[in-house]
Amino acid sequence: MNYLFLDNGFEEIEAITTIDLLRRAKIAVTTVSITGNPMVLGAHNIAVEADGLIERIDFSDAEMLILPGGQTKLGECSALCELLVEHNNAGKLIAAICAAPMVLGKLGILKGKQATCYPGCQEPLGESYVGGLVVESKNIITAKGPGLSADFAFCIIERLASSEVADTVYDAAQY
Repeated sequence: MNYLFLDNGFEEIEAITTIDLLRRAKIAVTTVSITGNPMVLGAHNIAVEADGLIERIDFSDAEMLILPGGQTKLGECSALCELLVEHNNAGKLIAAICAAPMVLGKLGILKGKQATCYPGCQEPLGESYVGGLVVESKNIITAKGPGLSADFAFCIIERLASSEVADTVYDAAQY
């Protein structure tokens, strides 16, 4: 299973585009609220009902953890931070876009890896910051910002399924 985490202020295009394209690729993705409430309000006042709450999900089957950006407090959720560190230590996949790679940088997850993020958010990435649009480095996928949401999702699809599956979804979506 793959999990995408939501907090109030998340970038809707980054979350919804990723969820939509992964599901078109027949990749299971569960949305997870870290707010204690299944209803989560995006940065542009779009309400989304998450599939579950972080405190009620067993993540032992997690293949990939996905973090959309936005003005969120993902990095202040201790349960999520512990899960990210544990997932990384096991060499499992993590993807983050826009401002969300800052969470990975602050947790030390990017050490020895390369990453990108939204302009102005690179300080917590330290030496890992290389710029770029979408960056894959070991078990980490990062992307620069909202306009790259589809590219981010297609990179995830290639990693979780195959380039053939990504190409099929790419063509069907008329991207």
